[in-house]
Amino acid sequence: MSFFPLNINLTGRAVVIIGGGAVAARKVAALLDTGARITIVAPQLSEELATLRDSGAVEHLPRLYERGDLRGAFFAIAATNDSSVNWIIAGEAHRQGILVDVCDAPELSSFTMPAVMRRGDLVIAISTGGKSPALAKKIRLQLEGAFGPEYELTLKLLGALREKLLTAQGNSAYNKALLSQLAAQDLPRLIRERRYDRLDQLLHQHFGSEFSISRLLKEEKDHR
Repeated sequence: MSFFPLNINLTGRAVVIIGGGAVAARKVAALLDTGARITIVAPQLSEELATLRDSGAVEHLPRLYERGDLRGAFFAIAATNDSSVNWIIAGEAHRQGILVDVCDAPELSSFTMPAVMRRGDLVIAISTGGKSPALAKKIRLQLEGAFGPEYELTLKLLGALREKLLTAQGNSAYNKALLSQLAAQDLPRLIRERRYDRLDQLLHQHFGSEFSISRLLKEEKDHR
């Protein structure tokens, strides 16, 4: 089975997770910042999930899974410690056309959740197709060492510059070439070393004297 990687906007979408243990907690942790509406179906919750329930971050149905619990869900996650229950959840999801991740049986899943490394809007996902979450985690930790916080600021800078160019100028092909030239520079290193003077020199060289890193990032912050 080959999975296709895809970024999805989950804001306001319903996600149902069946199971209240460590596996469910990891899935919930990965979803918390997405804006999804998360409902957990489980007789008991781990301490971590109970804290999230008490804070209002997730909803909780304190019982065993029942048919119909997936109604209205955008996707579901079967994370119980009972393979037969997970199998029933997968069957219901498939019949209703609901995406499902069966944590102990990727062959029954219509998607799997990759290990994710984030630096702001920079997202790198690692998938082993469900064959080895431990290896995916190891690779994620290696990437965290290679891509530090400077990549978040680099992306903010490039995004702010791109938006300013698209708003102020009409030659998209020319702007694309300029942005490619700038991205080819070692911007993360300059940011890590706080070489903001050199960054401004590059911006002035490619885009003109009115462009500076402080001004661009301020405009990006004001726009948000």
